[in-house]
Amino acid sequence: MSTIVTAASGQLGRLVVESLLARGAAPDSVIATSRDVSKLADLAERGVRTAELDYTRPDTIAAVIDAGDVVVLISSDAVGQRVPQHAAVIDAAKAAGAARMVYTSVLAASTSPLILAPEHKATEEHLAASGVPVTLLRNGWYTENYVGEIATARDSGVVAASVGAGRLASASRRDYAEAAAVAALDESTAGRTFELSGDHAWDFDEFAEALTTVTGRPVRYESLTPEQHAERLRGFGLDEGTVGFVVALDGNIRDGLLADTSGDLARLIGRPTTPLVEALTAATA
Repeated sequence: MSTIVTAASGQLGRLVVESLLARGAAPDSVIATSRDVSKLADLAERGVRTAELDYTRPDTIAAVIDAGDVVVLISSDAVGQRVPQHAAVIDAAKAAGAARMVYTSVLAASTSPLILAPEHKATEEHLAASGVPVTLLRNGWYTENYVGEIATARDSGVVAASVGAGRLASASRRDYAEAAAVAALDESTAGRTFELSGDHAWDFDEFAEALTTVTGRPVRYESLTPEQHAERLRGFGLDEGTVGFVVALDGNIRDGLLADTSGDLARLIGRPTTPLVEALTAATA
């Protein structure tokens, strides 16, 4: 039996492989996959098996998965194309007789109005219909999603958003990766759903304080209306689709859709989640 990690050359997938090794998985029991295997050369040098796996090419998927394997399906970053891409991996896992799948979904995927939820909900439904045992990891917000704000805050002293007083229970990407490794190695997680998020839900005044610490200069939060936010984003040259997505996501945060603190993530990884300042500092190192 092997543990297969899809998209292992990506930011989350690579950390999942690292976490598997750190938790005692033998390197030759792990198969790290990517569309571009050359990006996995350093892992291969450490004894990890590598293979090509392209979500858009079912033949590459079928060539990797064997009976009894555990497949960690890292959700695709191709928004709007995720469902068929994920379905290709699920179908291949079913055909091969995989023992289990671990899927990185999103918080409350089956019921949430979060703009990111529909594709994850459809994937979860496809997983359920497949009959392959599954562990659902419904990931919340990654603190690293805001690393780009550090340079802006350092230059301007301002972090601007239309989230209002909304809160985010974020955790580091490494926290979520460790959870995926734990789930992959623990058969008892089969059939379970974990709502994963950080231990503390912070608001953007706290975020500004964190940026003040990280940048070494005073940073304040400028609260925008959705209309002001959209106009500012257009001024940066963003297309209307991207503008609409970003403003809608801030609206979701304003409505508290990413604020839940279930404690599942800390319990799964056996330690507190990474605090906001620590995660931002590590991401800039």
